Amino acid sequence: MATLAPSRPAPVATTPGARWASVRHLGPNWYASVMGTAIVANAGATLPVDVPGLRTACTAVWALSLAMLLTLLAARALHWTHHRDQARAHLLDPAMAPFYGCLSMALLAVGGGTMIVGRDWIGLPAAIAVDTVLFTAGTAIGLAAAVAVPYLMVVHHRIEGASPVWLLPVVAPMVSAALGPLLLPHLPAGQVQQTFLLACYGMFGISLLATLVMLPLVFGRLVTAGPLPLTLTPTLFLVLGPLGQSTTAANKFADVTLGGALGGALPGPGSYAHAFSAFAVLYGVPVMGFALLWLVLAGALVLRARRRGMGFAMTFWAFTFPVGTCVTGAEGLALHTGLAAFRWLAIGLYVLLVAAWLVAGTRTVRGLLSGALLAGPRPVIAGR
Repeated sequence: MATLAPSRPAPVATTPGARWASVRHLGPNWYASVMGTAIVANAGATLPVDVPGLRTACTAVWALSLAMLLTLLAARALHWTHHRDQARAHLLDPAMAPFYGCLSMALLAVGGGTMIVGRDWIGLPAAIAVDTVLFTAGTAIGLAAAVAVPYLMVVHHRIEGASPVWLLPVVAPMVSAALGPLLLPHLPAGQVQQTFLLACYGMFGISLLATLVMLPLVFGRLVTAGPLPLTLTPTLFLVLGPLGQSTTAANKFADVTLGGALGGALPGPGSYAHAFSAFAVLYGVPVMGFALLWLVLAGALVLRARRRGMGFAMTFWAFTFPVGTCVTGAEGLALHTGLAAFRWLAIGLYVLLVAAWLVAGTRTVRGLLSGALLAGPRPVIAGR
């Protein structure tokens, strides 16, 4: 009788797609974690308070954000290489496509942090080089997203209601406007500096006017259709982004002109320095007032959603970067008004920012270790 040879297990397919299955559902929304980490460093380093060791801690957080950015860029490159079908699906998904603005803001935030605190560790020449690369790439991607994502929304997306995530691609140019002035003193004097400043001012206008178009749609959706689904409720904090960032940008324009980098150098009858300084206060104070109003409204809706069972999701990172822009906006107003109220506002908002960052970061690490955050999308739980 013939003896049967022991059966061998069938070979397991090791295609690149299967090998990198862990990044299949890694969407552009993950860049929000980089933005949220970088703003902790950027806002903390310029707080109007002297805390021993704070700047060193902020520099360490900046280094963490840089490491996160490099890791995420590599992971997203694998995503586009091995899961192009999913990458294209993200572009055609009205809930995911706006997050491509987060790539721009992540590059810009880390680049700005390099000039603010990273220079302490790597030196000024290296910081200028790093920020130049990241600012250029972030601005180009941000301007492209500000056009491409609204185009996709009009032509390909079928959207039932407005969402705060619509603001993500159009707020990216405002981040460029706010962080661009960090490079101004290191550019050639004259036409180059003047053109760069006015380009930043132009991006300020692009983002501000686009926000003024979209923000009424977001609020109108809330009052006509009711609260957002539970998982999406934290995205209400995204509205704070263009408000706080525009206030920050207005104050940065005043800083570079009053500080001498461009004071009296712009074309026209006399210096624009005092005009920028007046605009920083006359624009920033009412906008910051509205930001605080929205902060209370969004906070109340988040507490309501939490009582109804809202669990952790990557949308929790919406609690970080937008609040951080309000911190930097309040810091700028404290500098240009000299009012203690704005100093205390900046400190209070920064405490809220750090608390939100610790919660979002801890829960994200836990979700990564368990695999839950990379397991694919879950159904959105509706709640009223």
